[in-house]
Amino acid sequence: MTTRGSSPPAIRSPLPPGWRIGRMASRRQGGGGPRSSASLVSTRVTGYSGGCGGRQRMRHLIIGTAGHIDHGKTTLVKALTGIDTDRLKEEKERGISIELGFAFLTLPDGTQAGIVDVPGHERFVKTMLAGVGGIDLVILVIAADEGVMPQTREHLHICELLRVKRGLVALTKADLVDEEWLEMVRADIAGTLQGTFLDGCPVVPCSSTTGRGLPELLAAVQAQAATAESKRTDGTLRLPIDRVFTIRGFGTVVTGTLWAGSLAVGDEVAILPADHRSRVRRLQVHGQTVERAVAGQRTAVNLPGLEVSQIERGDLLCLPGTLRPSEGLDATLSLLPDAPRPLVNRARVRFHLGTSERLARVVLLDREELQPGAETYVHLRLESPSAALPQDRYVIRSYSPAVTIGGGTILDPNPPRERRSRAKMVEHLRVLERGSATERIERHLLAAGFVPVTSDELRGRSDLDAATVAQSLRELSAKGAAVLVGAKGEGGALHAERVALLEKEILARLGEFHAKEPLKDGLAKEELRSKLPTQLIPATFGWVLARLTEAKRVAVERDKVRLATHRPTLSAAEEELKAKIEAVYRGAGFQPSTPDGVFASLQADRKLAQAVFRRMVDDGVLVKIKEDIFLHRDRYQELRQRVLAHFGTQPRINVGTMKDLFGVSRKYAIPFLEHLDDVRITRRQGDERVPYK
Repeated sequence: MTTRGSSPPAIRSPLPPGWRIGRMASRRQGGGGPRSSASLVSTRVTGYSGGCGGRQRMRHLIIGTAGHIDHGKTTLVKALTGIDTDRLKEEKERGISIELGFAFLTLPDGTQAGIVDVPGHERFVKTMLAGVGGIDLVILVIAADEGVMPQTREHLHICELLRVKRGLVALTKADLVDEEWLEMVRADIAGTLQGTFLDGCPVVPCSSTTGRGLPELLAAVQAQAATAESKRTDGTLRLPIDRVFTIRGFGTVVTGTLWAGSLAVGDEVAILPADHRSRVRRLQVHGQTVERAVAGQRTAVNLPGLEVSQIERGDLLCLPGTLRPSEGLDATLSLLPDAPRPLVNRARVRFHLGTSERLARVVLLDREELQPGAETYVHLRLESPSAALPQDRYVIRSYSPAVTIGGGTILDPNPPRERRSRAKMVEHLRVLERGSATERIERHLLAAGFVPVTSDELRGRSDLDAATVAQSLRELSAKGAAVLVGAKGEGGALHAERVALLEKEILARLGEFHAKEPLKDGLAKEELRSKLPTQLIPATFGWVLARLTEAKRVAVERDKVRLATHRPTLSAAEEELKAKIEAVYRGAGFQPSTPDGVFASLQADRKLAQAVFRRMVDDGVLVKIKEDIFLHRDRYQELRQRVLAHFGTQPRINVGTMKDLFGVSRKYAIPFLEHLDDVRITRRQGDERVPYK
């Protein structure tokens, strides 16, 4: 066996044949302390076979330690891997782990296992939480000479809340006690684990000093690893960042456990919540340079163009546009049975998701107080944004003193912003928690309102794979619950209820307009859109209008929209008034009265006359020159023709010329010229006009 790094002096070779170990370069904690320039980019790994670039497809998983302070977690990791994960001077001096440590080994079946070693002191539970968020299997370390201790229980609770499904107990320091004591401790452990995910798990007495039980422990790890569920390589790429540092000549490097998806050299990535962008220059898995990293691997990512000061532990690396940070999350919440007190509505807590910690308020949706051991739906109001996906697990700790009290599952990482009744919120969340894939997709469409949601966006909101989302949309479309936008749904999807409501709103607004303005052809498109829900984007509005037009429910002519049944026709009295108004304007030549002056001269009802007048303008019988100056269309055509004829013999025209040409005062000559400028017949040069072209 080839081993790099020192092994415990009392152990010659506790590992069975086929087990490989390796040394990882110096690490830099995610918290304070000096920046390390030790190269994670140049260190080679002994025993790393295959990796991402290997010919055989290997399984990858993350093993985490858990347990009380001074129960031998770090010593055990060193005995198993040859890697001392305590690197800080303070850790060496105090003999306790303060920061996360990392090691790795290759199991006999080729599984590449990254190991996250967490601190056990109660002051560093926050750090422990940053390390165990992505583990697949836990080794709960309990010292035989002390047995179950407070952080044993708290770490176990945390693993339970995070839904870790596989694990075992390493009963360390077994060489310090006799068999009778050992059996008593085993019985106590069995009682502690009863009813938990570790109920009935292997409990392996061992000693990192003598090597006793280490082969059996590794065999138990192998057995548990064989049944552990692999992370989704086709899922939404996410790497919660637990360390950030800089390497001379390479720049900023972040590390973390790749929770889902895959990451390749050259990929553009985003760092949330700030949305800093970079492109992957170099990747390492367990210290070996690779072209691609996949879910389940401890990964170091070299990010050029970003400063260390721009990134911190708790940030999330993902592909641009796939996740949207939010200050509100809808979720389930279970309060631990041994929580010290009930949780009151709107209590301030410490919210832990991935490697991040945020302060948050817990809004209970169906009660004012949550009792220990109870579960409910909640809305989490974060004091700073966080990016999540449905089914993410989180943990909450009391604000002060900081004690783990509960946790739950994120159901909606981007809930609707509009105010919702609590009853509707609970109904919505119940479907997201318990409903089928199709029911959940339908809920997301409803929550999106009048904004079409693409398949990729639905994947991000539901964390379902592309095939499942596509099948759900087909089912919803077939039963009339979803409407695809565009010929092939390329514009996304809307819930049919939202489409029906939108169509109803459009028809109602047009009906109101026609009742108020019966003689007008229709309502301008933009004016109509302004009367509809503010969420409505122009593309969706255009799509709905086209849909209504195809169904022959509305008609669109030029820029006007009307009900298909609307025909602006004049009554006999209105036709008579129209003829009188037209006669007045035709006879007025180029010096017409104002509309109100015309109405007064005809002794017409002003409201009726205004409606008829607007209709005449819409029909082109009258042409607006400026406010209160209108010409009959015959006079208007004559105006244009005379000016164009003038330019046939003269290069310029001015106000005086206009007065002479049309026998009018400046009151009309100036507006005529300004109008001709607007319609691009003339162009102003100083006090004169020249032909536009």
